[in-house]
Amino acid sequence: MGIFRKRPIRYPLLVLFLLGAVAAILIMMWNVWVGIAFIAIYSVAAYYTVKVELLTYVETEKHIQTLSYRMEDVGKEAFLEMPFGILIMNDEMTVEWANPFMLRVLQQESLVGYELEMISEELSILVNQDQKNETVIAINDRKYHIYYKEEEKLFYFFDITKQVQIEKQYMADRTVLAILFIDNYDELTSGMDDQAKSVTNTMMTSIINEWAAQYDIFVKRIASDRYMAVLNESILSELEQKRFSILDVIRERTLMQKNLSLTLSIGIGAGSQSLVELGQLAQSGLDLVLGRGGDQVAIKQSNGKIRFYGGKTNPVEKRTRVRARVISHALSDLIQDSDRVFVMGHKNPDMDSIGASVGVRKMVAMNGIEGFVVVNFDEVRGSVDRLMTELKQKTDFYDRFITPDEALSKLTPKSLVVIVDTHKPSMVIDSRILSRTDKVVVIDHHRRGEEFINNPTLVYMEPYASSTAELVTELLEYQPQNEKLLPLEATALLSGIIVDTKSFTLRTGARTFEAASYLRTFGADTVLIQRLLKEDVETYVARSKIIQTVEFPFAGIAVANGEDSKVYDSVLIAQTADILLTMKDVGASFVIAHRNDGLIGISARSLGEVNVQLVMEKLGGGGHLTNAATQMEAQSIDEVKKYLFEAINEVVEGSKES
Repeated sequence: MGIFRKRPIRYPLLVLFLLGAVAAILIMMWNVWVGIAFIAIYSVAAYYTVKVELLTYVETEKHIQTLSYRMEDVGKEAFLEMPFGILIMNDEMTVEWANPFMLRVLQQESLVGYELEMISEELSILVNQDQKNETVIAINDRKYHIYYKEEEKLFYFFDITKQVQIEKQYMADRTVLAILFIDNYDELTSGMDDQAKSVTNTMMTSIINEWAAQYDIFVKRIASDRYMAVLNESILSELEQKRFSILDVIRERTLMQKNLSLTLSIGIGAGSQSLVELGQLAQSGLDLVLGRGGDQVAIKQSNGKIRFYGGKTNPVEKRTRVRARVISHALSDLIQDSDRVFVMGHKNPDMDSIGASVGVRKMVAMNGIEGFVVVNFDEVRGSVDRLMTELKQKTDFYDRFITPDEALSKLTPKSLVVIVDTHKPSMVIDSRILSRTDKVVVIDHHRRGEEFINNPTLVYMEPYASSTAELVTELLEYQPQNEKLLPLEATALLSGIIVDTKSFTLRTGARTFEAASYLRTFGADTVLIQRLLKEDVETYVARSKIIQTVEFPFAGIAVANGEDSKVYDSVLIAQTADILLTMKDVGASFVIAHRNDGLIGISARSLGEVNVQLVMEKLGGGGHLTNAATQMEAQSIDEVKKYLFEAINEVVEGSKES
């Protein structure tokens, strides 16, 4: 409006008037009468131009004044009547003024002089954040979206309660798909007659239908051992709160009524609007559960996050020799299609990792292909070091052990990489080797975790096996027998089985003893194994000092730790956890200590009452129900111990609730 009042159009008009005067003089000099006529016409035109300009100015001035009054009225109404709150603060962040809506929100007659923290601590946090100028807070059971203008020290409050409720309802109504699988249905019903099988089917269907009706879930049987279920996010949340009690119901009722050890595995897909993707997520979750031993639930989100429930029972031996033979033949084909084969275990290798690697390298030799075992010699210690010394002295096999750098120099696109005793890329000796070839085989006996090697060509994971060495031994039985297993190679495999089973006391099945018997026929030396597994006095003393720190934060759960200023071998940590488990009234043990790699490690053992796998998974690790571990980046053992106690409490209390 100020610019308009200066009336800048007057200057062009003045120039035009001057030009008209000059033109009139020139015309008068040429012809007087023509000049007089021009002056008359020009004067009339100039008069009307000035009059119109003045009239336009007056009318525009009136319009601007009217609009200003209207805008002022609207501004007052917005500040005083519109349904959003306004707070104006001073430099000390106390309230200078609040509109009536804000007074109604906080149920106060006046807010002048109130400090920001008195209204909401979240507002104070918002003011102190450099990057953020908006947030959502709750006031008196209602939700408000807050916008903060730093320069004006002004807050706007918008009530979004109804929007939040709609979003919440939308999220709760999103579709979820689930696939239910009866783990051991085929094994248990294969010897039944038609009547017994029909009774078992009816019982299972009845139990699942009762459960579905209780939670308003649509369920449909799609195969003898498989069901499809449709539910929504709110029902899923309720099931999670109950920690999927259907798993316990199936296990207990089938055992009580028919003396059957039937268990249920469930894969659930959630978090996507696409039904196709939900189905894929559900199937992927079920595959994950079956790879972890069954009797569990895996909820897989579209963003890749996975939540597990169940897994209370120790997996029983369910694998068949048919699968071992099929895998062995498939592996033989892959070996023969490769120019070289590289076998690689996990970091800080143990006897199972080295023994399995030796066995797979032997498989490669049986197929007439060049094979190597990738080892980081700086990480080889204790019994593994003694085994390597024996191999160096008694066979020409030692030159087949190579470093990761040597492997990378020999690797070609046609090479095959076999990973043993782990399935996590972060755990292998050198992850660079995985990225150099598309042909990767995984052989492992651990329950499958969320982290997994990308797109392996062949996977042989059996959580029911005692050790990877046991799996490799079975595969060896179906390989070409043109080259016999050497006694020291058989000893390496048997040592892996003995170490992982604690001398055949844990996780052993009939197949474990069959594998051991097979290795003995090739000269596996148990006396040599005992010599390899011997320990020195310093190790025994160090372990005893750790045991002296034992405490019992929960009934039957022992926790011990090493010194903050000392680094311990990972094998020593695991052995200490094993020994604690042999103590009276100890059902689970956890040992915390600094490792050689700069991390703080936790080794966990259990007799089965506490699922240490779930505890370790909450801390980024994994393993089995009775044998698990993790490694963490932390400043002190006390810090890790705090996280461990929280994880144990969550698993133990969750188990009680379910």
